[in-house]
Order: sequence, then C-alpha cells, then structure tokens
Amino acid sequence: MSHSEDRARFLAAYDANLRTDAETPSALKVTRHGPLRWVTFMKGRGFVTYQDLGGADADTITRLVADSVGYFRAKPDITRVEWKSRGHDHAPGLHEALIHNGFTQDEPESIMIGEAQALSAAVPLPDGVTLRQVTEEADVRAMSAMQDEVFGEPVSDEMADALLHRLSLGDGMQLWVAEADGQIVSAGRLEPVPGTDFAGIWGGATREEWRGKGIYRALTARRAQAALEMEKTLIHSDSTEFSRPILERSGLLKVSTTTPYRWARS
Repeated sequence: MSHSEDRARFLAAYDANLRTDAETPSALKVTRHGPLRWVTFMKGRGFVTYQDLGGADADTITRLVADSVGYFRAKPDITRVEWKSRGHDHAPGLHEALIHNGFTQDEPESIMIGEAQALSAAVPLPDGVTLRQVTEEADVRAMSAMQDEVFGEPVSDEMADALLHRLSLGDGMQLWVAEADGQIVSAGRLEPVPGTDFAGIWGGATREEWRGKGIYRALTARRAQAALEMEKTLIHSDSTEFSRPILERSGLLKVSTTTPYRWARS
C-alpha cells in the first residue's frame, strides 16, 4: 500500500476512533453542544473538541465559539481553555472567530500515525542508559519535573498530580523513562485508547545533552512493544517540529495538523 493510501486510511481511523470521548479519558465532565464537546479537566482547565463541525458555515461557527466562551466564563473555577482545531476540517471562519473571542493561536503540530509493529524494532541504547516503566509517586514526580524543565516551563505539581490521578484509575496508561547514572534523561507516556486499535505516545522529552543518541527512538520503540502487548496495532501522536523527524524515522506518517488555540480568564 502506498504512503498516500496509508495516510487516507490512518486519517479516517483517526477521525472515527480518536475524536470521541476516547480523546479525553481524564475528563471530569463532558457537555455536548451541537457538534462540540465542552470538557472540564482538573485544575481549572477547559477544552473544546469535536469529531467534525457538521458542515457549519462561518456564521454558525462564530456562534459556536461565542457560546463556548460564554459556557466556560460562567464557570469561575475554569481559568483557561484550549480549543483543539485540525487542519483537515471544513471550518470556515474558525480562526477569525477564535481570535475575535480572545483566543491566541499556538504553533501547529503534526498528527502522526503508524503501525505499532513498524515502530517496535529494538533500537540500541548508549552505554549506561536503561529504560523502565515507572509507577511510584517519587518517580512520576521526577519524570514530570524533567519534562517541565525540557519544555522550558517552571517545575510544577500540576502534570504530576494529573498523571498520578490517571495511574490511580488503572486505565492502562504507562509511563516510561530512560535513565543514566540514576538521572531521568528522557521520558514519555503510552495511552491505549479503549475500544480501538490505537495507543497514543505523548509527553516525549529528552534532556538537551542526551539528544541525538537514539534514546527517544528507543523509548518510542519500547512503548510500541507495550502497545502490541495490549493488542493495539496503531500508534498516534501530536508532534512538534522537533520530534516529527524522529517519529518519521521510526515509521509514523504525518496525516494532518492540529493547532491549539488558548483562552485565559482575564
């Protein structure tokens, strides 16, 4: 099968299987509004997503965006909202409506999908580097702190608390790290999607001085092996431009883009 045929097959599976409640497994609440899903997460975080916009015209989309801001603004515990757009959607006027309603646009990311089997080939690790799955609170907090540092953000408890909450649910999420001399040098998580063939790989981060040594590729391969053990045959990820080439070398294809828009309570 050609790459273009694979892309079409993967994108159809993505729209059908991943743009449902499966997209937000840690949601506290989900409210339907027309084609939209308004999602509430821990720590005052709101989220807007949808399978498609149902052929809505620009006027309808403008109203949907305004309705969304009104919904979350009326909830004083919500401090910020992400609207997750996709590049292949028919969404006339969406960008303008979001900007008009106080959202700011983030950098686009690539939607990457591939066969887990193709990704699972073992990748050699540098001497002294080992991989392991982590479940203990101290390890999860160390992993989260490393990711905050790599992404240039202040170290906070927010992501660690969310990951520990997810682990407590026993929903199959796995956290994987690469270590050298007792220090976490790379990390990422695996999220099997119930009722589908998919597992997601997320949160990939590697300390700068350890990049270019194949560690993240090895971490990706190990998570793909874990996905196959769960009988998940497809891997998906939203990828920055830094990690996209690594995932492409591992066998994933770019099938579309996703651009987050962010609103913060002023």
